[in-house]
Amino acid sequence: MIENQSDNIDTKENDVSNQDNAPEDTSSAEDKIIENDELSTEKKEELNTEELKNTISNNDARLEQLEKEHETLKNQYVRISADFDNFRKRQSRDQDDLKVQLVSKTLTAILPIVDNFERARQQLKPESEEAQALHRSYQGLYKQLVEVLKQQGVAPMRVVGQQFDPNLHEAVLREPSEEFKEDFIVEELQRGYHLEGKVLRHALVKVSMGPGKQNSQDEVEKDTVEESIDSEENTSEDV
Repeated sequence: MIENQSDNIDTKENDVSNQDNAPEDTSSAEDKIIENDELSTEKKEELNTEELKNTISNNDARLEQLEKEHETLKNQYVRISADFDNFRKRQSRDQDDLKVQLVSKTLTAILPIVDNFERARQQLKPESEEAQALHRSYQGLYKQLVEVLKQQGVAPMRVVGQQFDPNLHEAVLREPSEEFKEDFIVEELQRGYHLEGKVLRHALVKVSMGPGKQNSQDEVEKDTVEESIDSEENTSEDV
C-alpha cells in the first residue's frame, strides 16, 4: 500500500512538472511561427521590390523605344511636308511659266501688227480733211492696241544711244559713226519689247563702229607728218 501511494505521488509530481514545462514549449512554437511569418513577409517584400524594379526597367526601355519611334515618325513627317511644299511650289512655278509662254506666244503674234501700225503712222501724211479724219480713227485704234499690250505687262525697249547687249538686242548692221562710240546703238530698225521684265522680242538695231575711215586716215597722215618732222630734226642735229 505504501509503495502504491509513493508511486502515485511520483506520478503526480511528473504530471505537475510536465504541466510546468508545457507553457514554455507553446511559447517557443509561437515564436517560431512569428519568425517564419516575418521571413515570408520579407521574402514577399523582396520579391515585390524585384518585380517592381523589373517593371520600371521594362517601362523605361519601352518608353525609350517609343521616343525613338516618335522621333523617326516626326522626321518622316517633316521630310514629307518639305517634299510636298517643294512639289506645290514647283507646280505653281511650272503653271506660271506655262502661262507666260502662252501669253508670250500670243503677244509675239500681235507685235507685227503693232509694227505695221507704226510704219503706217510714219509714212502717212494726211492732207485732206477726209484723210485727216481717217488718220485720227487709225490713231485711235493704235492707241487702244498699245493700251491692251500695256495691261498685259508689255513694255517697249528704248535702245538708241544704249550700249549693245546681245541679251536684249540683235545687231543687223554695223557702220561708222561720229556721234556714237563703238558698240553703241545708232538706230532702231525694229522695236524690242519686255514682258514682265523678260525679253519678249529682241530689238533689231544698227550698231556703231566708232569713227569712220576718214578720221582714221587723217590720224595716219598726222602720224606720218610728225614722223617726217622728227626725222628732219634728227638730221639737222646730226649735221
